[in-house]
Amino acid sequence: MKLNKNDILKALETITVPGEGQNMVESGAVTNVVTFGDEVIVDVTIKNPSLQAKKRTEVDILKTIHEKVYQKAKIKVNIKVVAPAKSQTNVIKGNPIPGIQNIVAVASGKGGVGKSTVTANLAVSLAKMGFKVGVLDADIYGPSIPIMFDVEAEKPLAVNVDGKSKMKPIENYGVKVLSIGFFTQPNQAVVWRGPMAAKALNQMIFDAHWGEIDFLLIDLPPGTGDIHLSIMQSLPITGAVVVSTPQNVALADAKKGVAMFQQESIQVPVLGIIENMAYFTPAELPNNKYYIFGKEGAKNLAEDLNVPFLGQLPLVQSIREAGDIGRPAALQTATPLEKAFETITKEVVQEVVKRNDNLPPTEAIKITTMAGCSAVKK
Repeated sequence: MKLNKNDILKALETITVPGEGQNMVESGAVTNVVTFGDEVIVDVTIKNPSLQAKKRTEVDILKTIHEKVYQKAKIKVNIKVVAPAKSQTNVIKGNPIPGIQNIVAVASGKGGVGKSTVTANLAVSLAKMGFKVGVLDADIYGPSIPIMFDVEAEKPLAVNVDGKSKMKPIENYGVKVLSIGFFTQPNQAVVWRGPMAAKALNQMIFDAHWGEIDFLLIDLPPGTGDIHLSIMQSLPITGAVVVSTPQNVALADAKKGVAMFQQESIQVPVLGIIENMAYFTPAELPNNKYYIFGKEGAKNLAEDLNVPFLGQLPLVQSIREAGDIGRPAALQTATPLEKAFETITKEVVQEVVKRNDNLPPTEAIKITTMAGCSAVKK
């Protein structure tokens, strides 16, 4: 069979380079395609130097051409890495952490909507795309990230950095993790007042050696309280993602969560809303969708509040099971769940890029006490 260059390019338009938003033809990643009968040579240039990104790119090209053009095509992929000019690290005011480029808070107004599950799967999806990722579990009173990453029995070690002793985050699935759960017993309740919790968070933030990180995801506790203010006082947050289910009770709290970040005195950009448990599809009826908690409630809320809607996640038993055994569902390959998390993660990345292009750097907020009340200032 004689392969056609245009057919090859059309097939490659369905592939996105790991860590980039556009397809590889539109972005210019595909620099040349040459065909000789049933042979094809594809030259690709990517910006991500990681071995994982290069391997993922090659596999995607081979798979796509075989599936969409010709199953027996003989394919050679030449991948060239052109690293972009190194951007200035953390060009932000406040108390920056050297090496961390973007800090994304994952919040929910209400507990039980799957915020930590979404955080874990976003982190894994980002890592699979080739980004360097960290997760800070700021849910002081109910840390669940160690369980979801199968590291609950681990303890961070001390490392010497420039003459100072720092905590080394625990790493699994390509994601660096720190949580208060590493420092407490499984049956031990954390009964702390606000200042103690804030001090513990500051230690995990500033006394840790995160290294080079593209995205630090912060898993916030439910609600809009003292921990949230402490985080935003300590760190200049790039943007916030709000997770909600479609039901009215959750939406009312999600609306408050968005309002907290949008307060004039805080002004943390809201990157968008994710609708979790959007619908249920039983295995025996794969074409049916049952809207157990209501239909498109979070999507409608995003439109009402004029913030981006990042996508829907189904109510699937395997997501819960994957979290319980410490292997996030996004690690599964060639499944609808992997695709769903990948799609939402790409939306988050695109919103971060837009935010960084169009808005000034976020400042850490300053909190002063006036007449016994907390006043939040920039």
